[in-house]
Amino acid sequence: MPALNFGQPQAGVFQMAYVVEDIDASMRHWIEQLDIGPWFLLESFRGERPTFRGAPSEAEVALAMSFAGHMLVELIALKDDRPSVWREGVERLGYGFHHFGVGTDDYDAEIARHAERGHALAFECAVPTGGRVGYVDTTAELPGYLEVIELDAPTEAAFTQFYATALTWDGAQPIRPFA
Repeated sequence: MPALNFGQPQAGVFQMAYVVEDIDASMRHWIEQLDIGPWFLLESFRGERPTFRGAPSEAEVALAMSFAGHMLVELIALKDDRPSVWREGVERLGYGFHHFGVGTDDYDAEIARHAERGHALAFECAVPTGGRVGYVDTTAELPGYLEVIELDAPTEAAFTQFYATALTWDGAQPIRPFA
């Protein structure tokens, strides 16, 4: 199995995501209590051409990412009351763990494989790096959703940059813009 530039197997879980009530307070807690940082913050995210349960979506969230070792940690905060995979997760599971993230270089085949297993596509969009993500509903079998992340070169480069920055982080600039 090929490895990603930040050390995880390409097809393995490399992300764990949590929906939080307050993204700023949550980043501070992860920094102060777990020494995880720096955080790369995207204050507004909707995705490009987003769909939720097959219909166009207008939901907006804030998200932040950092690495704990080779694991990418993502924090997500709701910014509105619109229907979304994140709101649905909070309503089903409460705040806290929301999804695992796995990478693929054949996004369409991976989404189709999950459909064959009965995992409905709950959310899908294109992301700022140019790739796509799809959340499949695995909540009947796992403690959350599964995010399938298309690992095109720009997406892997962004994650690798976050990883490299976390490895050498000295505590300065604990919150940075998602670039």
